[in-house]
Amino acid sequence: MPDNHEQFMLAALGEAEAALARGEFPVGCVIVSAGEIIARGGRQHSRQSRERLVSELEHAEINALRALRRQQPLLPLERITVYSTMEPCLMCYSTLLVNGVRRFVYAYEDIMGGGTNLPLERLSPLYKNMRTTITPGVLRSASLALFKKFFGGPQAYLHDTILAQYTLDA
Repeated sequence: MPDNHEQFMLAALGEAEAALARGEFPVGCVIVSAGEIIARGGRQHSRQSRERLVSELEHAEINALRALRRQQPLLPLERITVYSTMEPCLMCYSTLLVNGVRRFVYAYEDIMGGGTNLPLERLSPLYKNMRTTITPGVLRSASLALFKKFFGGPQAYLHDTILAQYTLDA
């Protein structure tokens, strides 16, 4: 695959495996600039505990973006590529877009909440003229295996959803 997509997706899969090992939803993300990984993130707080409720703010892409902004607050995001083990949801996709990201690579499609099919040209002027590059399916089977393991386990997060059923049927 061009642009070392597999190499960077393997790194994102490492983040997803670490999330799964913590009992979290297995999404991992790396952010790449000039052929180097400059930030990483994994899903957090997808598990409810006595100390906290599930948080839908701690997605892998948002965590990676926060890490990048802490480390390199002045880096123009038009130069980066986001690699995620699952298609970014609408929240993550639009947050990354508004922050300047235009290149996305993902492994496994999110048939329930994926945001990359958002028709930007039909939206308000902020989004209308944005041009993105989206590359789906990079190391899809490796990502799918992590999601099968997650949905085959005892967790409650997204258990009774079309995403869980789609994944387990794949």
